Amino acid sequence: MNTRSPRATERGFDSAHFRQALSQFATGVTVITTRLADGSFRGLTASSFNSVSLEPPLVLWSLSNGANSLPIFTGNSHYVINVLAAGQEDLARRFSRRGEDPFLTAEYELSRTGQPILKGAVAWFECHNRSRYPEGDHVIFVGEVEECAVHAQPALLFHGGKFGTTGLR
Repeated sequence: MNTRSPRATERGFDSAHFRQALSQFATGVTVITTRLADGSFRGLTASSFNSVSLEPPLVLWSLSNGANSLPIFTGNSHYVINVLAAGQEDLARRFSRRGEDPFLTAEYELSRTGQPILKGAVAWFECHNRSRYPEGDHVIFVGEVEECAVHAQPALLFHGGKFGTTGLR
């Protein structure tokens, strides 16, 4: 008896429809930050963040193969995942655009390894860049959390292409 399910021979949807369906899953909003070899900082907005394991403490996020910052995050030993709070929508937008350096106006402090931690974040996770997995048009980063902090307050959400908030304390 064959217990394997047959794979679909073709998809019944296109990329736009798939993206619209994915947008119905409400996510938190993060900014991933790191320090470059020259001492400058790089950061980007990401909603693809998830826990993987409690022991060891592992989290994941993903980055497009076409992102200019892919070589930076692939090569750096550490980064910080900053979970944004309600009211930090402007910060999320600034870190999602190319052009002006968002660190010129963002408030931050440095972690023990010199990584930027954004002030006002709901939580942050300083991670060792443990492993990377190319899948489809993205690379999945798995980080081993070495330090983290929580500042309980309402969080920033993204749903249906719009920002919102948990509204919870």
